[in-house]
Amino acid sequence: MKKNTTTYPVSKAALFSWALYDWASSSFSAIITTFVFAAYFTKKVAENETIGSAQWGNTLGIAGMIIAFAGPILGAIADQSGQRKFWIFGFTALCIISTAFLWFIKPDSSYTWLALGLVGLATLGTEFASIFYNAMLPDLSGSKHIGRWSGWGWGIGYMGNVLCLIIALLIFIQKGEQWFGLHTESAEPVRATFLLVALWYFLFSLPLFLMTPDSRGIGKPISRAIKDGIGQLYSSIKNIRQYRYIVRFFIARIFYIEGLATLFTFGGVYAAGTFNMDEQNILLFGISLNITAAFGAGIFAWIDDRIGSKQAILIALIGLIVFGTLVLLVKTAKLFWLFGLLLGVFVGPAQAASRSFLAKTAPSTLRNEMFGLFALSGKVTSFLGPLLVGWSTYFSGSQRIGMSTIVIFFIIGFIIMCSVPNAESLNEEETI
Repeated sequence: MKKNTTTYPVSKAALFSWALYDWASSSFSAIITTFVFAAYFTKKVAENETIGSAQWGNTLGIAGMIIAFAGPILGAIADQSGQRKFWIFGFTALCIISTAFLWFIKPDSSYTWLALGLVGLATLGTEFASIFYNAMLPDLSGSKHIGRWSGWGWGIGYMGNVLCLIIALLIFIQKGEQWFGLHTESAEPVRATFLLVALWYFLFSLPLFLMTPDSRGIGKPISRAIKDGIGQLYSSIKNIRQYRYIVRFFIARIFYIEGLATLFTFGGVYAAGTFNMDEQNILLFGISLNITAAFGAGIFAWIDDRIGSKQAILIALIGLIVFGTLVLLVKTAKLFWLFGLLLGVFVGPAQAASRSFLAKTAPSTLRNEMFGLFALSGKVTSFLGPLLVGWSTYFSGSQRIGMSTIVIFFIIGFIIMCSVPNAESLNEEETI
């Protein structure tokens, strides 16, 4: 299709199909890694909750390490082969198939290692797919609209979270007569939500593969692409000073994304332990939080393109610092709900504006590799936040003090991000 520089390089239908993949993939994080399967595994499958929590954390930690170090290599190889949808399809299929097989995980400790293996594979699939998915954005949206489409993608993803969680709650998890005659004794209602995720992911990822154009392949054999990709990554590391501002951005992102990841990991634990919220109320809070996050991502999508990605990130971090602190200070559940939902408004923008910042600054010939490093910056210290929160809580005897570590991560990320030039000025100066 002929490029139209006055509007978009591709049709809006193709862009919406791209954004819909966020809707598809978000179901995995909502149901599997955050709200349903994680609790099911630790409470029903593992030998006990203490051992289960350790096994769960170790599995995600190992997966995070593989993603962190393999992501840049895969990205560099994709830069050399030219195409992205091939990689997205393969890793998406890995996630969908592994997630569907979670249906067979019964509430028995004999299924522990199978469950952990499947979750590990599914996590690798969805995270690796996101590297190449994110790298498609600049070619599809054009430089003037990167911020809004990145934000809209995140917003659509959060709304997908909301709808998927509501369906899971009303049809499968809520107590009462089951719609499909599922047996609660063997946890079939809960296990059915894993099939829901697999089906959801499959159906809503199809538009990307059918309607969104891919970049043209270079025509290199895969063996040559692998060799040249590793050489490209080595060259980038060797000439790291040339990309020093992107590296500084990655360092800032390590801290504030670590804060967000830890918030997601311990948010439900904090709500239950400090405010005595039960499972249903935590799930309702999760649904509400995703709604405010979707609203924030949608609003900041416009702000990003108007004032710049760096400024959008800084505003989002200020909101996370202020409302994160208030959430830790309040004494009542009502105020926790109020400030928690306001906190959610700034969660999406911090993530969406980060994606658009890199999309605007990464050299086009290294875009997949840079998004591989983007994945590394989100995973390389994934152990640090939970470790600090856990030990701070243990030694202080207070969840509030333990959770304050999250705010410190946001503050450090904000300070480093202040020293990063605007994405627009980097492009103008051609420093990268």
